[in-house]
Order: sequence, then C-alpha cells, then structure tokens
Amino acid sequence: MSTAVVLDAFITEIRHIFGERLLANEPLARHTTFRIGGPAEWFLAAETSEELAQAVRLAKAHQIPFFILGGGSNILVADAGVPGLVIAVRCRQVEVRSEGLVYAEAGAALAGLARTAIRAGLGGLEWAVSVPGTVGGAVIGNAGAHGGCMADSLETAILLAPDGEVVRRPVDGLDYRYRHSRLKAQSGDEAYIVLAAEFRLSPAPVAELEARAERFLAQRRATQPTEASVGSIFKNPPGDYAGRLIEAAGLKGHRVGQAQISPVHANFIVNLGGATAAEVWNLIQLARETVRQRFGVYLEWEILPVGEIAPHPTLSP
Repeated sequence: MSTAVVLDAFITEIRHIFGERLLANEPLARHTTFRIGGPAEWFLAAETSEELAQAVRLAKAHQIPFFILGGGSNILVADAGVPGLVIAVRCRQVEVRSEGLVYAEAGAALAGLARTAIRAGLGGLEWAVSVPGTVGGAVIGNAGAHGGCMADSLETAILLAPDGEVVRRPVDGLDYRYRHSRLKAQSGDEAYIVLAAEFRLSPAPVAELEARAERFLAQRRATQPTEASVGSIFKNPPGDYAGRLIEAAGLKGHRVGQAQISPVHANFIVNLGGATAAEVWNLIQLARETVRQRFGVYLEWEILPVGEIAPHPTLSP
C-alpha cells in the first residue's frame, strides 16, 4: 500500500472522530514559548487524556509519525516544520483528592497545578509556580527549581504503554535523577506517553505556602529574562552552572540574527523577534564549543530539538 493511500486512510479515520479540529500546516511557532517553528503537517489538540490516547493509537495503527506537544517549552522546532501528526496536549483537569493526593492531567500547566495545591493548603509544589510547561513534560524530564523537583512529590504516573494499554507506574520505577527519567530515555515505538499524574502533598498553612511561592516568583523575575525563550538551554554540569561557564567564556549577550544569549542569564537564549531555529542552533553550538575549548566541559542539552534542524549534538567527548 502506498504512503499516500495510508495517509489518506488515516486522515479519513481521524477526521471522522475529530472533525475540523484536525488542522493542516499549522504553524508551530504559535504553540511554542520560543515563538519559533515551522508548520506541523497535521495538528490536533487533544482535550482529554482519552482523546490523547485515542489519537496516539490511531497514528500507530496507520504507522504515521507523531510528536506529542505539551506547553511548548524546552523544545526547539525546526524552521521546516514537523512531518506527520503533532498532538497538542490540552487535557488540563486538576483535582484535589483526599489525604493530600492531587491528580493532574498531562496538559495542566505546572504553575497552575502548584497554585491549586497552594489554595488547598497542600505543600510540596511551591517551587513550580515559576516553572513554565506542563505536567506531562515535567514528569518526563523531572523538572525542578529552587531545590525542589518532580521526584519529591510525584506518587504515580499514569501512562499510555507502547501496546496501547493505560498503565500506572510508581515514582520509584521511573529512575529519576537530575533532569532525567526512564521516560525521557525512551523513544520511538517503545516510548510511554504521560496521560496524567498523581502527587502526594503535605498539609501546610496557605499563607506560608503563598509567601514561599512569592519568593520563588520574585527570584525568577530578578534573575531570568522576560523575552520569548524555552528556559534553560543546558543542564548544569556537576558542581558548576552552565550559565556561569557561558558567561565566563565571554558569550553573554552574543547575538546571531534575532537570537541572543540573554544578557540577564547566559543559560537562556531569547527570541528578540523573528528569530529562526537555525539562528538559535548556531548560538547553541557556539556556546557549547567555546565552553568545551575554554574549560574542557561538555554541556549537555536540556531542550529537545524537534524536526530536522541539524545533526544532534554530541553529548560526550
């Protein structure tokens, strides 16, 4: 069966289910915090975790390549766009349950989840009020800030397994380390997809939680840029900080086109308006190679390149 026939069959079936919500050639710059990215060949917003699972199963059944798009942070999308189906995770339900258990779907904003917990007098996620992105991406990458991370309070991840079944995995089965998990290490047809998560939090006075959250927000405003970005570009190497190394290499404020290493924090690249993925890629490679030559440190990506930008960087000597 030809590729065109397979694609036509897939489009017919998915349109039968989702109707005009399936979009062709949707610009992904509209859906990323960097405001960078070419078109998705096909684009679908999944409004519930059931829709997310259904869309993935359909793509797999027809052997259509797909990409799961969360809040659009921590990714650099190619200027040429992304082939196949991009599934935007818009399932955002958050529910406070008994005994400090909070349930959140994968598309819920991480900062919004933290605010919900604070209002309920539940502590443990205050660090997340200043972190962009969604619950799904945070679970995959063990997101963290201000000394806290997902591994501290996540109890169970609810996942779509490669065979299409919905499964539950406890936190101790996810191999959490600094900005790493077993989920992040998987790829292709063997990858598990986050549908939702459950967090075990501790009762605390609301005023105390709000004050802590406000301190974290104030620190973010004082130390991070406000222009469009994806957050930290590189992981911090052991015993040091990527931003310090890039600044010490003399690259703070350096520009390529409309992309700039932030003058506020050197581990951020900002879009000054109309920046391209290629410009950002050039800055990333420059920072990486300069730090390697000057200090012998190999900076490791914290963001994910999506689409054909350039060969993936070598993460080891």
